[in-house]
Amino acid sequence: MDISESDSIFFDRAVQLALDAEEQGNLPIGAVISLDGNIIAEGQNAIWYPTLSLHRHAEMEALRHVPEHLMERSREMTLYTTLEPCIMCPGAILLHRIGRTLYGSADTYGGGSTVFGHMPTYFEERLAETEWLGPAYPERCDELFARATELEQRLGAPSPRCGC
Repeated sequence: MDISESDSIFFDRAVQLALDAEEQGNLPIGAVISLDGNIIAEGQNAIWYPTLSLHRHAEMEALRHVPEHLMERSREMTLYTTLEPCIMCPGAILLHRIGRTLYGSADTYGGGSTVFGHMPTYFEERLAETEWLGPAYPERCDELFARATELEQRLGAPSPRCGC
C-alpha cells in the first residue's frame, strides 16, 4: 500500500506518541487526527498509567481532543494510528464520522476489522462512508506491535491484547 508524503509525516508523529506512551509504562500505540494538512488532535495509549483506565486507547484519546468547533468537518478528517483499532475503537471512529482511517500495523489477534460485515446496520452504513486502510506503515509499526505484545505478556496486566 502506498502512502503519501503527508501520510508518512502524520504516521511519524503517531510513532513518536507511541514511543512516549511506552516510556510512560503504557503500550506503545499512538494516534493523530489531521485536517487540512495539520494535526488537530493527538492521543497515546494510557490504559495502565497514571491509573488503570482500560478505555484510554490512543484512538479514543485523539477523538477526545478534537476541537468541538471542527467536528462538523469530521468527514474531512484522517485518523492515523500505529496499530489496527480494537473492536471498541472502530465504533467510536464511526460514531464521530471520521472520513478516513489509516492504521500502521495489522492486529490479527485483537484488531476490530474482523467484525466488519457483522456489525449493526447503523455502523455498517457509517463504515461504507469511511475509507479504512491498513496496514499502511508496517515498516515502522510492526515493531511497535511486537513490543506492545511483549510488554503486555511481561507485565501480565489486565488489559486486552488489542492494539488500541
